[in-house]
Amino acid sequence: MRRRFQEEQPLTFDFAPMVDIVLLLLIFFFLTSNLNARQNALPLDLPRASQTVQQTPDLPVVSLEKSGKLYLNGKETTLTKLGAQLKPLLRVSGGVVGLRADEKGNYGGVVQVMDVIKKAGGERLALGTRSGSK
Repeated sequence: MRRRFQEEQPLTFDFAPMVDIVLLLLIFFFLTSNLNARQNALPLDLPRASQTVQQTPDLPVVSLEKSGKLYLNGKETTLTKLGAQLKPLLRVSGGVVGLRADEKGNYGGVVQVMDVIKKAGGERLALGTRSGSK
């Protein structure tokens, strides 16, 4: 005997799981776009380079303004506090530190910051630049 297909209940589509997925994707994109904004929050006039590499979000970034103000991951700090603040971050990044300095800034200040990074355990520097030529 063959059974006939009978429509006893109409088929419906449940949108709740799809809404959950879309909301999770929105949250993910909001968080990741915020991380990149943190690195570029300071108005530095970076030197130009013909080739650039994308930023790594887990990399501690030290920024030095033209005026001499020093920042670690976007928060103002001093040269004396920088070493102690960097030590725990260097363990996570494997000894790599991002250094962003204003193109027209004081070269001596950059050397002092590099010295503090080295004393704190920094092994490699990732220098911040702008892409393109003048």
